[in-house]
Amino acid sequence: MPPRPAAPPTRRLRPMSVYDAVEIDALQGGPANLSQYLGKAVLIVNVASKCGLTPQYAGLERLHETYAARGFTVLGVPCNQFMGQEPGTSEEIAEFCSATYGVTFPLTEKVDVNGDARHALYQRLVPTADAEGHTGDVRWNFEKFLVSRDGEVVARFSPQTEPDAPEVVSAIEAHLPA
Repeated sequence: MPPRPAAPPTRRLRPMSVYDAVEIDALQGGPANLSQYLGKAVLIVNVASKCGLTPQYAGLERLHETYAARGFTVLGVPCNQFMGQEPGTSEEIAEFCSATYGVTFPLTEKVDVNGDARHALYQRLVPTADAEGHTGDVRWNFEKFLVSRDGEVVARFSPQTEPDAPEVVSAIEAHLPA
C-alpha cells in the first residue's frame, strides 16, 4: 500500500468578528460599513435621547475625542425599545446629539437590541457577559460593549457604568492598537 499523502497544513482561522456579514445603516442613511472598524477598538452603545442616562453622551464624546487618534471610536446605536425613550427620526436624533452634546462619533440607524427583531449586530454582542456575569438581553439604554481591533467582543458594561469609569477606560486602553 502506498504511503498516505501528508495532510495539508492547517491554518489558524481568525475568530468570527462582530463585523463579519453584519449590515447596518448609518443614521443618515446608506451602509455604515462596519468593516471600517477592523483594526480599531470600538465601544458600541445603545443610545437614547430621552433617558435619565442620556447625559452619558457627554462622557462618550470625551472618550471618543481622547482616544480617536489612537485607533478608537464610539459607535452609537439608537434604540427605542426602553419606554420609547428614542422616538425621534434620524434627523431629530442627529440634531439632538450634535446640538446638545457635540457628538462627533458615528451613529447608526435606530434598531432593536432585544426580542425577535434583534439586529444581527446585537445578536453577536449579547452573549458576552459583564462583570456581574449578565449575558443575553440588553437591560436598558447605554449598555456598552467593547470590541477589540480584530472584532472580538471583549467586555460588556452595564447601563449605569459611566463612560469614564476606571474599568471602561482601562479596558479601552488595553485594546487600543499597538
